[in-house]
Amino acid sequence: MPLVRIDLVEGRDGSQITAIGDALQKTLVDVYELPERDRFQIITEHPAGRMIALDVGLGIDRSALLVIIQIFTQAGRSTEAKQEFFAALAHNLEDVGVAGSDLIVGFVENSPADWSFGFGRAQYTTGELEKPGS
Repeated sequence: MPLVRIDLVEGRDGSQITAIGDALQKTLVDVYELPERDRFQIITEHPAGRMIALDVGLGIDRSALLVIIQIFTQAGRSTEAKQEFFAALAHNLEDVGVAGSDLIVGFVENSPADWSFGFGRAQYTTGELEKPGS
């Protein structure tokens, strides 16, 4: 169960914002074989000038349509699997109007004990949910 935060600069219409969330979900399902309904996304729009992503020496020129994605998930995926995910995501988002130069993605990893899906219980540790990869 990844929890995904999508931060973007205001200016896109609702259908494109929906398409960005859908493309991200499709990539998670296709690459990591997650269930389709394993979808937890927070999409936040920010005024121009409130998201800053300067170049880190790669020579990337970004437009005003920056998209930053954080994926909070359990640890365990290989570097190769993440590289495959990054490439597929960039391709899928380009299809909905997000240029590769405007995309920043980061994984934040944790353990099964770090998740509660309600009622104050950590369902992976109580046995109510099967731990991913089990």
